[in-house]
Amino acid sequence: MQDNVSLVIVDDNAGSLELLTAALEQPGLNILTASDPETGLDLIFEKHPQIVLTDLVMPKMTGLELLERVISFDPAIEVILMTAHYSSESAVEAIRKGASDYLNKPVSIPALRERIGTMIEDARRRLRGVEIQDELMAISPFEQIVGASPAMWEMYSRIRRIAPHFRTVLVTGSTGSGKDLVAQALHKLSPASAGNFVVVNCSAVVESLFESELFGHVKGAFTGAAADKIGLVEHASGGTLFLDEIGDMPLGTQAKLLRTIQNQEVQRVGSLQPRKIDFRVIAATHRDLRAMIREGKFREDLYYRLSMVELSIPSLAQRKEDLPLLVRHFITKFSQQFHKPVRRITQRASIALSRYQWPGNVRELENAIGHACMMTMDEVIDLADLPPHLRGDAPSPFDDSPVPAPELVDHAVAASMLESNEKRLVSDALAKAGWNQSEAARLLRIGRDALRYKMKKYGLVEPGSN
Repeated sequence: MQDNVSLVIVDDNAGSLELLTAALEQPGLNILTASDPETGLDLIFEKHPQIVLTDLVMPKMTGLELLERVISFDPAIEVILMTAHYSSESAVEAIRKGASDYLNKPVSIPALRERIGTMIEDARRRLRGVEIQDELMAISPFEQIVGASPAMWEMYSRIRRIAPHFRTVLVTGSTGSGKDLVAQALHKLSPASAGNFVVVNCSAVVESLFESELFGHVKGAFTGAAADKIGLVEHASGGTLFLDEIGDMPLGTQAKLLRTIQNQEVQRVGSLQPRKIDFRVIAATHRDLRAMIREGKFREDLYYRLSMVELSIPSLAQRKEDLPLLVRHFITKFSQQFHKPVRRITQRASIALSRYQWPGNVRELENAIGHACMMTMDEVIDLADLPPHLRGDAPSPFDDSPVPAPELVDHAVAASMLESNEKRLVSDALAKAGWNQSEAARLLRIGRDALRYKMKKYGLVEPGSN
């Protein structure tokens, strides 16, 4: 892990450069100096430092002009301005333009060391956070599902236990929480994974056509039925039928669906002959089906048929630890989609995201990051690139109230969580496979070499082999 942090010092006074370099020198800090602002900018653009310390009054370019150029290049760089010509007006202007601090010369060396030391630790924490996020992303158990919070690990574990055996599953969760991704994961990990995964959006089908779409029809069954038509249930035979927003299904169709699931046979509209099928059902809803049963809007017998296993997806507000991973995932997605080299997000933009409650869940976050990636003119997403309603929640630069760290999680805790969860997953897979390494690697969807490395890393040895 690379913890080295870079600091660029720009000052036209050679004595100041020498003094500051000697005072701030420490292990793990790479100090670069420039005696004029243009050379300093070249260094900043080339080396991409985490911290810049610059004089305010210099020939050719002032420190404020250099600040503007640096913030335009990367708003995440911490810039400290120093001046022997202090004024409250220039200090306020510097802070408004993005400076992290404004110091009066002669600078107090102990105070500067403390200030730079805090920035170095923050920068190292961010670097460690990125590496931890990389690891968490790399071991995400399911394709397209991003999350490493305890709530998500518990959900992954339940999916792995349910997938090999289910005939019906009810997936519940608020709108935008990822019910469709969970349904796809259940299908992929099930014995029916080679079959079709057929999606029915129950809220989008016209009620008068629901039975025909779902169960099919025979020629002449109704006006306009010019030929036999296979229904979506029949198309799912040998695979999985995903009934999204099942709470919007008409009551009459619910009764016929119940018979179809119970008997594993489908009867096309207008036909007297049922057809045997073999399919699995995943139903999803953001509604309270028990309340709908009490109101007579959903069949109780269908509810119990569907909910032998009920899988609840946590909302984004319930797993805010996953916000940095999701943001990183969507930045990567949209930078590729838009062909733009967007790499990361600034601290103040991260704070704005962390303060928002995300009623639209992961889908709303995805839209927000897509908007930001489209709007940014740089490699970094800043506050101004976010949708207006998120910018409104952002802290003022003069707001002294405490704010959460941009990573939203203590990375020492995250690292420990990562290792304990990974060890448990590997151990469970080995036990399930009877310590057959090839089978365990297949269950984990990793290579045998990767499995052996993890066994050695966590000291996992087959019982009785010593």
